[in-house]
Amino acid sequence: MIKKVFFTIFSFFIFLISFSQDTTSAKGAAGALAADRKIYVVMAVVITILAGLILYVVRLDRKIGKLERTS
Repeated sequence: MIKKVFFTIFSFFIFLISFSQDTTSAKGAAGALAADRKIYVVMAVVITILAGLILYVVRLDRKIGKLERTS
């Protein structure tokens, strides 16, 4: 009984998610960003954030490695 209820609820959410994706507005928004050249600003921000995260992880890894070697 619980499996049937779970499966029904899960199926409903999958159905709801699949129909909530509107492809026309997504293309319109991306097209508007590209037309206004704001897409480059968005990409610059994303690349800056990713570079910062990568540098942080590398520095953290070096510090942890240093602590492991001294212990």
